[in-house]
Amino acid sequence: MPGSPYLEEPPKGLWTWPRIMKIAGPTVVVISVVAAWNGLLLEWMIFATIGFASSALLRR
Repeated sequence: MPGSPYLEEPPKGLWTWPRIMKIAGPTVVVISVVAAWNGLLLEWMIFATIGFASSALLRR
């Protein structure tokens, strides 16, 4: 990994941004499409905003 403090590979079990995006990206897209299909896009966006905001506040 360029710019990484690790010489070769990141330690086992470490969650890096590329790994998180490979899992979270498709999941969020699928949930958004299903919510839009069912007419629940506004509710999904409110739920996601509350979830992301509370996660940010808890990590602070």
